[in-house]
Amino acid sequence: MKNRILYLLFFLAATCSFHAKVRLPALVSDGMILQRNQDLKIWGYADAGEKIKVNFINKAYHTTADQNGKWSLMLPKLNAGGPYTMSINEITLKDILIGDVWVASGQSNMELPMRRLVPLYGDEIKNANNQNIRFFTVPQKYNFKTPQNDLDGGKWESTNPQTILDFSGVAYFFAKELNEKNKVPVGIIHTSLGGSPVQAWMDEKTLKKYPEYLAEAEKWKNDDLIQSTESQERSLSKAWYAELDQSDIGFNQHWEKDNANDSGWKTLMVPGSWEDQEGPFDGSVWLRKEIILPKGADQKTAFLNLGRIKDADVTYINGIKVGNVTYEYPPRWYDIPKGVLKEGKNIITVRVINGSGKGQFIADKPYYFEIDGQKTDLKGEWKYKIGAKMEKMAPGQTFIRWKPVGLYNAMINPLINYKIKGFIWYQGESNTGVPKEYGDLLSTMISDWRSKWNKKDMPFLIVQLANFMEKKDEPLDSGWAELREQQRQVSLNVPYTGLAVAIDLGEWNDIHPLNKKTVGDRLALQALKVGEGKKIIADGPVYQSMKTEGNTIILYFKPGTDDLVQGSLTGFAIQQKNGSYQWAKAEAKGNKVMVWNDQVTSPVNVRYDWADNPDGNLKNKSGLPASPFTTEKK
Repeated sequence: MKNRILYLLFFLAATCSFHAKVRLPALVSDGMILQRNQDLKIWGYADAGEKIKVNFINKAYHTTADQNGKWSLMLPKLNAGGPYTMSINEITLKDILIGDVWVASGQSNMELPMRRLVPLYGDEIKNANNQNIRFFTVPQKYNFKTPQNDLDGGKWESTNPQTILDFSGVAYFFAKELNEKNKVPVGIIHTSLGGSPVQAWMDEKTLKKYPEYLAEAEKWKNDDLIQSTESQERSLSKAWYAELDQSDIGFNQHWEKDNANDSGWKTLMVPGSWEDQEGPFDGSVWLRKEIILPKGADQKTAFLNLGRIKDADVTYINGIKVGNVTYEYPPRWYDIPKGVLKEGKNIITVRVINGSGKGQFIADKPYYFEIDGQKTDLKGEWKYKIGAKMEKMAPGQTFIRWKPVGLYNAMINPLINYKIKGFIWYQGESNTGVPKEYGDLLSTMISDWRSKWNKKDMPFLIVQLANFMEKKDEPLDSGWAELREQQRQVSLNVPYTGLAVAIDLGEWNDIHPLNKKTVGDRLALQALKVGEGKKIIADGPVYQSMKTEGNTIILYFKPGTDDLVQGSLTGFAIQQKNGSYQWAKAEAKGNKVMVWNDQVTSPVNVRYDWADNPDGNLKNKSGLPASPFTTEKK
């Protein structure tokens, strides 16, 4: 009996081994785009010693899994084309294209999906249908302990009106432009996370010269610390909001109802802030607006645009909740289903919860109600009443996912076996607090990523930070300007990099400007120049040198970028020797720019567009803007 059991176990083990399944990484899957003109690595997992056979484009390739069950093999360089089928033992992968593959990474402006860009690109989304533009979106994870070898999900998706909604806007327009110019498929591996600083995307080795970041990464290897921190912060947050709800008389008296008595409420001009009248406080405030609708409105759907609100809101129409947003950045776009509206008087009620800073309806945003294509402007007078004032601001959050090393381990390292053309990078807003270290951090990261992919000349294309925040009356120091300078210096000093300038594309009141198409197009120009070696003008005027003549500084620019738009210029400041910067007059004459201020007799330096939100107009005749710059030696 004992021998029979042993024989049966041996037979089952042998059978399982015989039928062992090959397992593939998430990236190696249906619909993938493989990098053209490079030796290609295909890899995966199986039982130790298992023989692997790959059939692709009429050729067979063989290898054997090692003692750990890992296997890989190389395919030769292939020309763009497809679709093709690949078989790996019993697995069949379909609809494979060969073209160019780019990794798109960074923080929220890279992450921002096309669904957030509907006001500018509604037709683009509606008409999207391109099998030759495909995205693989990397799951947003972190890991402080060890670099991961595979991803926890993700799939290749081609472009259509449904899938495009979740594609990165910048990366989509970049891919579209390259696909049109090169006539080859373009794949995007999108791996980004809103709010992430550059050090989150770097591994432990590259952070050795930054012991404070390494210490932080080491600290968060402790799972118990992560769990206790998140648990404690959830408890504090839950308690704060529970106290707010308990204290909020509007919440308890149901001010969202359309028949609530608002006869004693104060008035507020929207956009604007109730704190201008009430003084600063954290808590809740309720706002109401009456609109009159025609007969038949009860059978109609509608759309409500409440611009942007700081911080969170819950919005009702006639006592029915139509939407909510839990933090300050997203737009308030609410679809109103049939049956919510009625003929005659309708009441829009908004409960705003503000946990810190100045609560407000953000200026220079659209505020309207739309039904049957007819818009009702909601700017102007609203009624409001305070629901509750809290003694303390809302508890903060540690944002563990942004800590050093974590995103590299979980969202970059699993990609390094996959051959790619290069990188596009839109990040830096989260490093503006300590901008002067950014250039070194970014240069170090670029070098490391290239070494991980074993290609020192791999293009790395950087989006420079856009203009943002209110304009300043005087030329002052700026963390945003300094970080842009760091980005500019990296593009000048690190080989095979390119800079897509976005200083003319921002919105003063929104850290997430909508014009992502121009950003993508400018990145594509850099890809054609840096990645393809094409002799094109991909840059605006690139500052090169200066000389002083009397009270004037003359600026010179890199040949090929110096076909300047002529005439008077804005955005310049000039520095008196041993003095501060003053606004300056400037004029483009030929391929030079003359800068002066009649009150500055001994000028030593010039700054251009050196501000959070500058207004410079220096361009070349290709229509490309100059990067902000300083003549100071850095």
